[in-house]
Amino acid sequence: MVRKILFLFGGVCLCGMLRAELPPNLRELPPFERAVVVIKHFEGWHSARHYPYVGYGYCIRPGERLTADITEMQADSLLRHDLLKMCALFRHLGKDSLVVGCLAYQVGPYRLLGYGKISKSTLVKKLEAGNRNIYKDFVAYRCYKGKPVASIERRRKTEFEWLFVP
Repeated sequence: MVRKILFLFGGVCLCGMLRAELPPNLRELPPFERAVVVIKHFEGWHSARHYPYVGYGYCIRPGERLTADITEMQADSLLRHDLLKMCALFRHLGKDSLVVGCLAYQVGPYRLLGYGKISKSTLVKKLEAGNRNIYKDFVAYRCYKGKPVASIERRRKTEFEWLFVP
């Protein structure tokens, strides 16, 4: 009985830590730094048990000589490098490149730009047509294995709130 109570208490404490708030001065940061903070907040730290993902969600590619025991500084560098690459892919979208690049960091750029049998996303088509009413399309990327996940939806709403430039 005592073990069950301690286990439940530990679970509650862990959930409380995982739902930590974003820093209150987030609006004062430049947009790119805001994106880095939001990604770090939602991705969390990936250790050896999350292989091939390390640091803040970086996927080790074949041939790379990275291990799961990277430093936080290396993980931050990898995150910024990947996010810059994603933003560069969507540079043609102008001020929306950051919010779409942040989405592509998690779902992959091929899901947005299309590849093979996967067609270009409605989100990107709308932005290319000049329609910036993308909230519903952005939050629609909340599913895992075809089912909506509340935590991913919360992430999308937060990303949109903090990164979308009206």
